[in-house]
Amino acid sequence: MADHTAFQPDNPDEDYLAINRKLWNDKTNSHTSSEFYDMPSFLEGKSSLKEVELNLLGDVRGKNILHLQCHFGQDSLSLARMGAKVTGVDLSDAAILFAQQLAQDLALDAEFICTDVYNTPEELNGQFDMVFISYGTIGWLPDLDRWAAVIHRCLKPRGKLVFVEFHPMVWAFDYEFSKIAYSYFNVETIVETTEGTYADRNAEIKNKSVSWNHPLSDVFKALLKNNLQISSFEEFDYSPYNCFLNTVQDGPDKYRIKGLEGKIPMLYALTAIKS
Repeated sequence: MADHTAFQPDNPDEDYLAINRKLWNDKTNSHTSSEFYDMPSFLEGKSSLKEVELNLLGDVRGKNILHLQCHFGQDSLSLARMGAKVTGVDLSDAAILFAQQLAQDLALDAEFICTDVYNTPEELNGQFDMVFISYGTIGWLPDLDRWAAVIHRCLKPRGKLVFVEFHPMVWAFDYEFSKIAYSYFNVETIVETTEGTYADRNAEIKNKSVSWNHPLSDVFKALLKNNLQISSFEEFDYSPYNCFLNTVQDGPDKYRIKGLEGKIPMLYALTAIKS
C-alpha cells in the first residue's frame, strides 16, 4: 500500500502543503461517494459523530465551535444539527467546496474556510467557545507547538478543546500491523507513496504524502506550554472506524486489529481548557 522513503527537508520541491493538498483533494473526490462515509444516510439526518467525542462535547446548543481539519464537513454539519454555530477549516479546496455546498443544501449554520491550520487565526474573526479536532489530523502537521498556539489563539478565555485522535502507537506499525516499522517518536519526516484510500482500498488514486508521528508526550507538552490545561484524558483499545487493515469487529463502531485485540491502544481523547 505504501513505500516509505527518507524526506529531504532542503529540497524545495518537497512542499508538504502542496503535496498533501493534492492528496486530500483526490481523497475527497473518492470519499464523498464511498460507502465508508455513507452520504445517503447522512443526508437523511444520521450524525457522523461517534460516542467518544459526543461524550466530551456535551450540549453544544448555542456554542460557537471551530472545527480544525474538518475534511468535507460531515462532523461539522453534525454539530450544526445539534444546535452549534460551526466554522470548519481544511487544507483541501475540494473538501471545502463540497462542504460549502452541503451546508447550503441542508440549510445548516456552518461556514467553511480553506486554509492551512497554522494560518487559521488570520482567516477568522473573533474567538470560539470550543475547538474540535478529530481522527487522523495532527500527523499532517510538522510542529505541535504552533498547532497548540493556534488553538489557544482561537479559544475564548476558559474555552474548551475537544481532541480525539488515533493513538501514535498505531502509526508505529506497518500497514498490515505485522511489525513495528516507524518510530513512535517524531524523529523523521515520513514521505510515502500510497494507492487507494482508507475509505476505498480500490480507488484509482496514487499520491505522495508527507506526515509526522507525534508521541503523546509532545501533544501534552505543546498544550501545556500554550496555557491549555488538560482536564481529561483517556485511551481506548479500539477504533470507531474500520479504516485499518486486518481488523475484527467487536460490537457497533468497535474495530480492533486481529491478533492484537485488547493489547494496543488505538485511540485517545482529551479535553483542555484555555487558562
